[in-house]
Amino acid sequence: MKTVQIYTDGACSGNPGIGGWAAILMYNGHEKEISGYNKDTTNNRMELFAIIQGLAALKERCNVEIYSDSAYAVDAINKGWLKSWQAANWKTADKKEVKNRDLWNDLCLKTSKHDVTFIKVKGHSDNEYNNRCDKLAREAINACRKTLP
Repeated sequence: MKTVQIYTDGACSGNPGIGGWAAILMYNGHEKEISGYNKDTTNNRMELFAIIQGLAALKERCNVEIYSDSAYAVDAINKGWLKSWQAANWKTADKKEVKNRDLWNDLCLKTSKHDVTFIKVKGHSDNEYNNRCDKLAREAINACRKTLP
């Protein structure tokens, strides 16, 4: 099975506000960049959406290493919060509705098709690919602004 690295990032101008997302997929020396925007969203939604879109770009089952600076996304998986939320009928430990349930459901579906490992990286530091994703996400926000009246 192929091993693919996916770096992701989401950004928001205002929170909520215009959001951008980006992913860089890497396999066997090749790289593919994807990005986009949403006119009204939050930073957490863009972080999740970037991961979902990165996984959606894969054409076959893979071992996937997802690199993200989002503690929200990575901790939910690695610390078992997502499984707890599902077991508690999408309620948090303090009995509140889980935010972004639609995206968490989509993420669950996408991760079930692959063997996925989530790796937390420090944002806005010396990680070349995280910085490139951040730049792409912010460029997507700027592209969205150009479409607005």
